[in-house]
Amino acid sequence: MLRLTPILLAVLYGLISYRISVWRTHRELDARSTRLADPKLKRLTDQMAAALEVADIPVFIYEVDPVNGLAAPDGRIFITRGFYAKYQAGDVSDAELASVIAHELGHVALGHSKKRIIDFSGQNALRTALMMILGRYIPFVGPWIAGLLANLLAARLSRGDEYEADEYAAALLMKAGIGVEPQKSLFRKLEELTQSRAGMAPAWLMSHPKTEQRIAAIERLEADWAKA
Repeated sequence: MLRLTPILLAVLYGLISYRISVWRTHRELDARSTRLADPKLKRLTDQMAAALEVADIPVFIYEVDPVNGLAAPDGRIFITRGFYAKYQAGDVSDAELASVIAHELGHVALGHSKKRIIDFSGQNALRTALMMILGRYIPFVGPWIAGLLANLLAARLSRGDEYEADEYAAALLMKAGIGVEPQKSLFRKLEELTQSRAGMAPAWLMSHPKTEQRIAAIERLEADWAKA
């Protein structure tokens, strides 16, 4: 029983972390967001809503500077103030920003937004358990190895989610009559927009796939659709 104690403690820690993460996320988003009211974007989200056969797609502005979009565990879609500012400055088109909304809708529809919090909690639990176990048998470097293994797992899971959300977004954009060109053109801009240095990191350590890989995946979808 004593040998199982670290694992049981790690599982309990994961459950507690999950509940705290959900509560903190909802509180933060409620306090720092407002409903997006932009006529040009509303026209495009209405096209996507019609394609999905729903009345409306509510989108919110999250008042933070980094360029990003996100899907909350409760299904709400958020665009950061920093991203919206790029759109207002003309660095991003309305169709490109609509592709971000479509991508985040993919995370919601495919259950990624809830799974990510669960995964995060599970990864914390796994990291804690590995640190306890490896720390006992491999002093000093054991906790470092545990953290590395947990991070590699998290990056792989996240990249898989991104490809799936890209595919969902591409299908939705095509059905809505917007097309996938804005999605691909945005990918080409993302590193500059986010001031990313991701190109300097190994692909297997990145939480998002590389730009050229994401574009190639969408072009394969286009080729398959053309054959059909």
